[in-house]
Amino acid sequence: MRKKILVTGAILACLAVILGAFGAHALKKILTADQIASFETGVRYQMYHAIVLLFIGIAPFISTKTQKLLFVFILWGIILFSGSIYLLATNNATSFDFTTIGFITPIGGSLLIVAWVLMIVSFLKLKMDKID
Repeated sequence: MRKKILVTGAILACLAVILGAFGAHALKKILTADQIASFETGVRYQMYHAIVLLFIGIAPFISTKTQKLLFVFILWGIILFSGSIYLLATNNATSFDFTTIGFITPIGGSLLIVAWVLMIVSFLKLKMDKID
């Protein structure tokens, strides 16, 4: 499970860099400043949570069960939150109306929040001698 989390985190971080560069260069010519800002928000949150996955993958004090739950919540949170933001920000550049899927953005955000709450709870339950 740790390897899966680490590989996924690294892939998501790499994709965030690629999407960030794409947004800064290719999309700058066809999107408004507000749309670019929204796109960058998606990239930023994807990168933050990719780094969190890397942390989860190397943290020996997070149980396997908690790691699996965090992995699922964060992965789906990124897909729904950042993914929908990418689609919504580039809506004017496509023939499909992505505003119909706008309702999934807060679902993705909620999944990310659930992951953070789960991490907080798991940290509160830690016996400090497990960390030392």
